[in-house]
Amino acid sequence: MLGYSLFMDGELNVTFITFDGYVELQKYRYFYFVIMFTIFLLIICSNSTIVCLIVIHKNLHEPMYIFIAALLINSLLYSITIYPKLLIDFLSETQITTFPKCLFQGSMYYVLSTSEFLLLSAMAYDRHVSICKPLQYPTIMRGETVKVFLVSAWLIPACELAVSVVLYANIKVCHFSIKGLFCNTSLYTLLCVRTVALSMYGVFLLLNIVLIPVLFIILTYTRIFIISFRSGKRVRTKAAQTCLPHLLVLINLSCFISYDVIVVRLGSDLPKLARFIMTLQIIVYHPLLNPFIYGLKMKEISKHLKRLLFQVKSH
Repeated sequence: MLGYSLFMDGELNVTFITFDGYVELQKYRYFYFVIMFTIFLLIICSNSTIVCLIVIHKNLHEPMYIFIAALLINSLLYSITIYPKLLIDFLSETQITTFPKCLFQGSMYYVLSTSEFLLLSAMAYDRHVSICKPLQYPTIMRGETVKVFLVSAWLIPACELAVSVVLYANIKVCHFSIKGLFCNTSLYTLLCVRTVALSMYGVFLLLNIVLIPVLFIILTYTRIFIISFRSGKRVRTKAAQTCLPHLLVLINLSCFISYDVIVVRLGSDLPKLARFIMTLQIIVYHPLLNPFIYGLKMKEISKHLKRLLFQVKSH
């Protein structure tokens, strides 16, 4: 375990943090590296392909598909925040980072994770207007409205988490080992004193950018399904085709956030192997499932994707 390392000038202290979540890394490091590097490439290729299809085809330049593209770009940024450092650690003798770098990674991780809830909220609102108020849809979901939703989805979490970063930066660190593979809520376990202000602000963030958006999404989709089942078959089909993929993504995202809060933040005493497997599932399933859900379940995207695969195969 590493603590403070003193530079040659005798004045500047740097706090090193070790990652203690790996299982038999010395034995399986190359196996881990190959598997995770392959998954990283799949994440980049699958998400980028769907985004490019949305950008290229004009019939996909609608609010719903623009939000999907934003969600997939978010998945790419999320993976880039975690995977490069993870791959380096697989091949390194020591799995360490500095506290400022750890704080930056943890902040980016949560900005990108929580922004997905706001993007899914925007999608839910878009589907509500499309299905429940179809005649008013062009007026309500204008380009300016979409831009406001997109900017807010990234800006609100960034601003709110910036306050959390300031609080963390001014608190002394007494512990130097994280029971994980990267920096997330486990940063909380490194502090000498867990202040009331930091705990209360964490609860505020959880309510404001996770629980409230989730409640909004659930209530919105409940209203959509009630109205669609009262309407004709065409409306029910439209609701099922466009809403179910969003709900699948929401369930996936909610599961991984729940694990993050219950196990990591609250310090549940899971066996090391179970924690290792759960962490790998989070960083694999979350960014990898989204493009497959939207690529297979969204009719228009699926159509363009099949056409692209056919062209690749024919060449």
